[in-house]
Amino acid sequence: MEFDLSKPQRLLQKSARELFARACPAKRVRELMATDTALHPELWSAVAEQGWLGIHLAESCSGLGLGTVELAVVAEEMGRACFPGPFLGTVWAATLIAEANARSKHLEALATGESKATVALVEPEASWDPADVQLRGTKVGNGFKVSGRKSFVLDAGVADLIVCVARADDGLALLAIGAKAPGVTITATPGLDQTRKLYDVNFEGVTIGAEDVLAVGDAARAALERSMQVITLAVCADMLGGMQWIIEDAVEYAKTRQQFGKAIGSFQAVQHMCADMLLWTESSRSATYFAAWALTAEPASAARVVSTAKVYVSDASREVANRGVQVHGGIGFTWEHDLQLFYKRSKASEILFGDAAYHRAQLADLVFSG
Repeated sequence: MEFDLSKPQRLLQKSARELFARACPAKRVRELMATDTALHPELWSAVAEQGWLGIHLAESCSGLGLGTVELAVVAEEMGRACFPGPFLGTVWAATLIAEANARSKHLEALATGESKATVALVEPEASWDPADVQLRGTKVGNGFKVSGRKSFVLDAGVADLIVCVARADDGLALLAIGAKAPGVTITATPGLDQTRKLYDVNFEGVTIGAEDVLAVGDAARAALERSMQVITLAVCADMLGGMQWIIEDAVEYAKTRQQFGKAIGSFQAVQHMCADMLLWTESSRSATYFAAWALTAEPASAARVVSTAKVYVSDASREVANRGVQVHGGIGFTWEHDLQLFYKRSKASEILFGDAAYHRAQLADLVFSG
C-alpha cells in the first residue's frame, strides 16, 4: 500500500485542520464540556456541511462516496482538536444502517446532519462483544417489542435515533428506535471524557414497526461487525490526532521551559521521552492508516488489521499521554493546562469499542480459527 496521503487527501486534511483551529479552539471545547450535551449547533452544522458525517458512505447511501482513509483523515484532525459532540455515535449509526439497509429512510438525514443518532450495544456488564447481547427483542407481527437496559451509550441525550442491538430468536436484531419514543428513558451517567457524554438507555415495552427493523440474523451480525470495524478505525485515528497534539505541545514546552539555566529539552532524559512519544505516534499512524486502507481494499483482512491497530494505538496513546504529563511536570496535571483534555480523551478512547486486551483476544480467535 501507499503509506502517504494523496494530494486530495492532504487537501482534506488541511481543510479539516483549518476548520477545527478556527471553530473549535480549546476554549470552546472547555465551554462545551461544561454543558449537559457538549453539542454546539453551529459547530455541528459546520461539520455536516462538509459532508464528513457520510464521507465514507456510498453516494447511494447519501454519502460522499470517498472511503475509510478519508474518514481517518477527518477523525485524526478531530482528535487533534479534541472535537466535542455526537460525531462518533452518528457515524457509527449511519454506517450500521447503510450496511444493514442501504435504502433506509434515516440515512439521508444522518449523512446531512439533520438528525443525530447513536448505537445502543453495550449492556451493564460492559462487554463490547455482540455475542454477549442479552436485551430481548420479542417478535410482534412483522416488528418487535423490546425491554431492557443499555449502558455507556454515546451521546444518546442529543440523539434523534437510537439503533438498538437486541437478541431475537433468529440471532441479533438491529432496530431503529426514536429517542423520544414511548417507553424510552435516557439517563446521563458520569464519564471521564466530558467531550463525549455517556448515557443509560432503558427500553420498557418499546414497539418497533416492520419499517424500522433494519436487519435480523446473519445480516444483522455482518452489518454490526463491519460497522464496528469502521468506527473502531475512527477512534484509532482520533487517538492518533490526540497523540500528535501532545507530542507537539510537549516538544514546544521542552524548548522553552528553563531549569538550572537550560531549556529542559537539552536534558537527555527529556529527549528520550520525546523520542519515545514520536516512535509511538508514528507507529500508530502506520497501523491506523494501514487499517483504513485495508477496510476498503482488502475487506477480508479488516478484522485482523483493525484489531491490530486498536491494540497498538490504545497502548501507545496511554504511553504518549503519560510521557506528555512527565515532560510538563506538575503543570501537566492541572485543570488550567489543555493537556488534561487530551489525557482524559485518551483514557476514554482506550476503552471505547474494546480495549487492547479485548482486541488481543479477538486476534487470538482469528489466528486459531483461521
